Amino acid sequence: MYQQDRGYRTNEPIRKAFMHSCLGKLVILGVFLLIALFVAYFTTPTEKEMLIETDDGIIECLIANDSIKGDPIDDYVNNMSSIFTYADTTLVSEDVMKAYRTYNKLEAYRHTFYATARLVNNLHPEGVNVGVGLFGLIIPTVIYKDILLDVGPVHKGYNQKIIQPTAPEPDLGSNPNIQEFHYKRNPDN
Repeated sequence: MYQQDRGYRTNEPIRKAFMHSCLGKLVILGVFLLIALFVAYFTTPTEKEMLIETDDGIIECLIANDSIKGDPIDDYVNNMSSIFTYADTTLVSEDVMKAYRTYNKLEAYRHTFYATARLVNNLHPEGVNVGVGLFGLIIPTVIYKDILLDVGPVHKGYNQKIIQPTAPEPDLGSNPNIQEFHYKRNPDN
């Protein structure tokens, strides 16, 4: 049986039909991703830029935690604000800066599409990420507890405990004579 065309079908241009199809949307998404990766490749910060900007972020973290030790949320907020500001090194005491420079080592790595900075010290011998660089922007991710500022002996001798108790253990007294539970039978049974 022959059906008459009622005008429901329209002749769309091929380009418009392709853009509305699933394959067309995937191709457009792929092109955008390739352009973003191309831009990321050429705008990745160098190792020298990563070291300078991340060191600045660590100094700002030291300034923010100078008198009042904040929690990690405070560190995250300080990290976001330190993207756009520079640290005033006169606000940090010389002893803290000397300890930071002595006990911590900052390393930068450039990857294909981004760069990272790692802080290596005795707390984190493998290093901990303290900065990420992407699209020419360097974002510090340092947390104050990752920075090593004091080093001291853990124990004095070979066979001593690592942590010495600060107070003697309380005397709990002697235990009463605990016996097993004995079930007494009723002699009538």
